[in-house]
Amino acid sequence: MTTAAGELRSLDDADLDEVLALNQHWVPHVGSLGMDRLRGIRAEAELALVATTAAGSLGGFVLVLGPGAAYDSPNYRWFAERHGRFTYVDRIAVDSATMGSGVGRRLYEAVADHARAQGSSVVCAEVNTEPPNPDSQAFHARMGFVEVGRQWTYGHTVEVQMLEWSL
Repeated sequence: MTTAAGELRSLDDADLDEVLALNQHWVPHVGSLGMDRLRGIRAEAELALVATTAAGSLGGFVLVLGPGAAYDSPNYRWFAERHGRFTYVDRIAVDSATMGSGVGRRLYEAVADHARAQGSSVVCAEVNTEPPNPDSQAFHARMGFVEVGRQWTYGHTVEVQMLEWSL
């Protein structure tokens, strides 16, 4: 999908270093990971996209899993215990320079299109409440996500707000 702001395309091997750097830039709002873990998540992902800017640089990315993944995330497992069919956004990150340009919305619209094509009527995600991430909470609310629960994870160091977007 091409737009004036750039394009959405499948995440490929050439993107991994930039995706990892962007992910690590946003820790603790997204979980920290190394290259092996990133490759593992991508291998299980139903959808892995990057958004590029008009200049061709990385504007953002999203990694999405569906049911049946062997993924060990406690947040993924929380949704898997509650839904037979669901679309789970494991992580989404937008480069600081592209914030407010619609990159996050474009990524989530692609996730919604993918979910519908897979027969899923719900997109699931979580946002930290501790440590707080108010910008992400506000963005997800604008997208139509609603809170369906909370849980503490990672040795009671992170509390997340469990969110669902009904399609």
